[in-house]
Amino acid sequence: MKDRLINWLNIALTINLFFVLFSFGWFVLAVLGKAADINLGFDLWYSLWDPVFTPSIGILMAGAIASGVISWVSKRFFAS
Repeated sequence: MKDRLINWLNIALTINLFFVLFSFGWFVLAVLGKAADINLGFDLWYSLWDPVFTPSIGILMAGAIASGVISWVSKRFFAS
């Protein structure tokens, strides 16, 4: 059960990591486009910052901490 939970958590964190990297790439392109007066979706990205990207980054950080704590606890107390 524990291994299944950790496996699911790692898969979810991997998907979330790629989403965060995609959103960062979009941000970089949108800022460069805004500097060159080309509309590459900066306004849309900025409107999605609070409801989508901020929670995604928070989930990624909390999940990484939880994964590390679960791994540490399992090694510390349940190692055979």
